Amino acid sequence: MPELPDIVVYMEALEKRVLGHVLERADVRGPSLLRTATPPMESSFGHKVTELRRVGKRVAFHFDNDLWLVFHLMIAGRLHWSQQRKTADGRRTLAAFDFDSGTLTLTEAGTRKRASLHLVQGEAGLTALDPGGIDVFSASLEQFSATLTETNHTLKRALTDPRLFSGIGNAYSDEILFHAQLSPVLLTQRMSQEQIQRLHEATRSTLHAWTERLRAEAGSKFPEKVTAFRKEMAVHGRYGMPCPQCGAKVQRIRYASNETNYCSHCQTADKLLADRSLSRLLRQDWPKSLEELEERRRA
Repeated sequence: MPELPDIVVYMEALEKRVLGHVLERADVRGPSLLRTATPPMESSFGHKVTELRRVGKRVAFHFDNDLWLVFHLMIAGRLHWSQQRKTADGRRTLAAFDFDSGTLTLTEAGTRKRASLHLVQGEAGLTALDPGGIDVFSASLEQFSATLTETNHTLKRALTDPRLFSGIGNAYSDEILFHAQLSPVLLTQRMSQEQIQRLHEATRSTLHAWTERLRAEAGSKFPEKVTAFRKEMAVHGRYGMPCPQCGAKVQRIRYASNETNYCSHCQTADKLLADRSLSRLLRQDWPKSLEELEERRRA
């Protein structure tokens, strides 16, 4: 899923291509993509884009008639830009937006189509789509701490809750927790002030570093390599590979369609966190440390 660094770089590329330009027409073919009927899509045609805004993991276009076109790419949605006209086929390419400067297309891989598109009126309509999470770059340490400890959740859950923090998902939460050297299952209301400060700093520095990296990678081109799995990441998507800091194998917790990656040596004091599917099966036989797990594998 595109997260804050990806969305920021998308927006910077879009600002150069659509800001001040007119949307001439749109072809929306994804049967579940457009989630609003009023106002109709045609009411945005012939109008100029006056602002782009990030709303959590959403990209919002503001038109000169006070309409907002809001994209949520979810897991597999991606944006593409072309100087030539493109056609939506309703299968992979779900929508095409023809501007006087080129065409923006929205694609979504896979059979489960989760991406969404809303056309809403004014600030009130846009606010209704905002989950309300704080911007970690503008929030003070005190605001960050208050938001984090408002409820007693695991760190992983808290960081990825869009009602608490804006724009952080599965991939970058793994990276943030690694750089903060904190366990993903540490409960927020049991954190010390020093741990909260460490997390605050790691959140800002990790997101900033990745935004700079993706910005440099895209250069003047439209970003096309938007993915949650990058070889330069420390732990996310690197299960079984060596931790870049200590060399221990990266571990994981699997749940539903997601997984959390972490280093047991750097983040959990060598304690192996229980993978729900396996721990239910093994119960008391679940290994307590990485060394015990390796011994069982060798046996």
